[in-house]
Amino acid sequence: MREAVASLCRRLCAMAAAAALAGCAVGPDHRTPPPPAALPDRFARDALPSANDAPADAAFWRAFRDDRLDALVARALDANQDLRLALARYERALAMGREAGFDRLPTVTAQGSARHARLSEAEAQGRPRSVGSVGVAIQAGWEIDLAGRVRRHIEASRADAEAAGADAQALRMAIVGEVAGTYAQLRGLQARLRVARENAQAQQETLRLVQARLAGGRGTAFDEARARMLLEGTSSRVPALAAQIAVAQHRLAVLTGLPPGALIDELDAPGPLFALPPRPDAGTPAALLRRRPDVRAAEARLHAATARVGVASADLFPRVTLGAVLGSVAGGGSGLWRSASESNSAVLGIDWSFLDVGRVRARIEASQADAAAALADYQRAVLAALESAENALARYDRTREEDAFLARAALDSEAALRLARVRLDAGSIGLLEVLDAQRAQLAAQDAWADSRTRAAQAAVALHQALAGGWPNAPGRDGAGPARANALASAQTR
Repeated sequence: MREAVASLCRRLCAMAAAAALAGCAVGPDHRTPPPPAALPDRFARDALPSANDAPADAAFWRAFRDDRLDALVARALDANQDLRLALARYERALAMGREAGFDRLPTVTAQGSARHARLSEAEAQGRPRSVGSVGVAIQAGWEIDLAGRVRRHIEASRADAEAAGADAQALRMAIVGEVAGTYAQLRGLQARLRVARENAQAQQETLRLVQARLAGGRGTAFDEARARMLLEGTSSRVPALAAQIAVAQHRLAVLTGLPPGALIDELDAPGPLFALPPRPDAGTPAALLRRRPDVRAAEARLHAATARVGVASADLFPRVTLGAVLGSVAGGGSGLWRSASESNSAVLGIDWSFLDVGRVRARIEASQADAAAALADYQRAVLAALESAENALARYDRTREEDAFLARAALDSEAALRLARVRLDAGSIGLLEVLDAQRAQLAAQDAWADSRTRAAQAAVALHQALAGGWPNAPGRDGAGPARANALASAQTR
């Protein structure tokens, strides 16, 4: 028994030595390709120089200081079905990568058998008619990776897993962004609905005043028609805004893994408009490409496609395998592993389809085309990432400026309406001027609520484009004035 085991070990050591000689792998090695064009040191739309290269906090939505949003994001990350699907694909890719890693090791199997037969007298020819045997065997097989086929396959599998992980991270960011953006839209629509209802109530009082003046002989039918037209136009906004609110509530429910109507009661109560967070540090374009999960996923797919060129190219070379068998066959269990019942063998196998070169080269060309397509996809992802960052920076800065102007316009419209009513009571102006002031106030308040919503959504989009959080960079507060935030608080009381 000891001699058989020692003999098998010597054979396995010879196999290991042969495998150690297989040090090269055919096919191209992956290297991160350069971007389609030279990267600038800073973004063209970044007004201030970069303060750092990495975001300080990936939980960017907490900068909006809204507990309800925090809860919605937590639910979405826990229960969103699309994210669960992406994570399952990532786990599968990891498992396939682990499976591929075992191809480097010998495959060892064990077999056992027991046989019993009763022979006829003619077959026995004087020997015992009852015969039997017991056998056991240990088999080992190992592919010597001369051309690197196994290594390239492992390399491709691990790159596939990396791409799946980056896809899951990109989807996570997209889900968080959609939850935050939809929630900002919901709060903005509720603010606009509140403005419409409050203005409709004020315009209803104005209509009653006009009708009272007309009954007293001091007004005209034209004044009454104008007041009624203004009221009906304002009232028409209410059902349209209510429908948009319902759609946003349904979307938030589905994003958190719930039926569409599950969050109606929870989200019906109007909440405050978002207080805009400080402007995030954009960093540098090079740092952005390292952070963006979609760019990392595209590069990982390019890596996998490059490795598969090596897998296909390895078929041009012979595939060498070593096998070893250690067994024992005896008439009974007590006779196993005795010297007389032992058997062992070692086999060298060579498989080389050298007459099938045409098919092999066709597969190599197909894998090279896949790699070229993956390179183009990577370069497209780089350009798309840079474009989205530049667009997000431009939109965020401009919407902050717009929000500041419209916030002041909304405050000024309130003051103008108060003065118009005072002057109407004093007889200095007519009713028409008051109606115009009411119309202007509605337009200004609605426009400001809409701009604050778009500014909040632009902040979310900027986070997604920069693939990070909200670094605390001194002096980068953006254009959001305290007066606009004060107005947001005042309108929610």
